[in-house]
Amino acid sequence: MDHAALGALKAPDLDAFEAIAAAAYERLPEDFRALCKGLVIRVEDFPTDEVLQEMGAETDFDLLGLFQGTGMPFQSVQHSGAMPNMIWLYRRPILDYWAEHDETLGDVVTHVLVHEIGHHFGLSDADMEAIEKRAE
Repeated sequence: MDHAALGALKAPDLDAFEAIAAAAYERLPEDFRALCKGLVIRVEDFPTDEVLQEMGAETDFDLLGLFQGTGMPFQSVQHSGAMPNMIWLYRRPILDYWAEHDETLGDVVTHVLVHEIGHHFGLSDADMEAIEKRAE
């Protein structure tokens, strides 16, 4: 890549980041996505102060993502009026992580998605690693 092209590179904005997240989610195995029927993926630059405090984060960059909701195995008839399951991806902390590691941005986003969903369902790190490999 020439010097002029490097100077024109920019970090993805919120809309572009949402497209990256949607593509990463679609690459996840269908059986894994089925765990979160109706999942909504939201992208924000940073977590709210309330979320940071609730999660015990020390800085705005400590959280890459967050799962909020009730997974399919734990839902019941009483959940019929509940809010949809949501994954929050925090663009600036993810970009900061990406800049410091030798991974593609898509791989980082996939990793965050899998872990936010997987930890909610009690999956082991080995289970989540296998799911990530299936998404490649």
